[in-house]
Amino acid sequence: QERMFKAVDAAKELGVDIKVIPSLFEMQQGAKELDLRNLDYGDLLGRPLISIEKQPIQKMVMNKRVLITGAGGSIGSEICKQLLTYGPSQLILLDIDETELHDLSLRLHNYQKEWSDLIVPVVCDIKNRRKVDRIMEQYRPQLVFHAAAYKHVPLQELYPEEAITTNILGSYAVLKSAKERAVEKVVVISTDKAVNPTNVMGATKRVVELMAGMLNSKETEMVCVRFGNVLGSRGSMLPLFMEQIKAGVPITVTHKDIIRYFMAIPEAVGLVFKAASMAKGGEVMVLDMGQPVRIYDFAQKLVKYYGDGRSQVIVTGLRPGEKLYEELLANKDTTIPTEDKLVFKAQVSNHELSELTFLNHYLTTFQ
Repeated sequence: QERMFKAVDAAKELGVDIKVIPSLFEMQQGAKELDLRNLDYGDLLGRPLISIEKQPIQKMVMNKRVLITGAGGSIGSEICKQLLTYGPSQLILLDIDETELHDLSLRLHNYQKEWSDLIVPVVCDIKNRRKVDRIMEQYRPQLVFHAAAYKHVPLQELYPEEAITTNILGSYAVLKSAKERAVEKVVVISTDKAVNPTNVMGATKRVVELMAGMLNSKETEMVCVRFGNVLGSRGSMLPLFMEQIKAGVPITVTHKDIIRYFMAIPEAVGLVFKAASMAKGGEVMVLDMGQPVRIYDFAQKLVKYYGDGRSQVIVTGLRPGEKLYEELLANKDTTIPTEDKLVFKAQVSNHELSELTFLNHYLTTFQ
């Protein structure tokens, strides 16, 4: 990474264009050999390159009917894109955002059609239990990726009822419906914010992890995968920084010492697949997100490499529910290594039976 920064600095001083040779990971995802590209802000993170063994994932996906909730989102759409390369018999794309869903389906069809027997877009709110049941009954998925969720921490502090009804009750509708129809495996996309949560969003995602453990069975394995922030996801911090630089306004950082873990979206999804293929029912898997990134320093780099002198970095103070740092595992948890050095198994703390009994009683009243 230091060598790259030196090269970039030297090029900027001399007014020379900067081009990047695609990484091994990018080539694996379909980039042509020596197809030079522009410097991306993901390059500034300097994450180590990874490669993902495809055989276990193909075994999990090939010739299966797969349902993806939140399919139109940043993670969901990449899940759909990568799933197609593993030969599923059908992809059912479920989302409440009809515009994102339409655009995704069009892209997956290479802009030739809007839907087909292979790729089926479904406009549906996961809070609509009856419709979720109807969709599950109609398409009978064998594998479910549950990515639908509200995710913006400050907004969910303002509207906790929305986080609860969507993230908890909506997830219960999906997981319970999958269990009732003996779906082979349900993969819940979780977050590092579910660990020792200090905000509503994180707490709701932790409840979803508990639900997955509660509903897990031999017939329907339910696994959760936790990871941190992804580069360039819709509405996330980094695209906002780039928009601020483009507009020539100050880049706003909430604290000088705030740190986060980052991973590129394709890389994160590839590891989600690997973790899901390895996991057994009831397990919470954790992705190694690499070294933490100090947001203030990273913002300074963006201004240096992409700014035109108008933007500067200013500190605005922590927002409601925001942590200085995110934890990938709770303090009381231990991690168990797996055969993949970037995937760990979380040995989550035991919970009183009474807690799960209460949760089950509360959720069964939701129809």
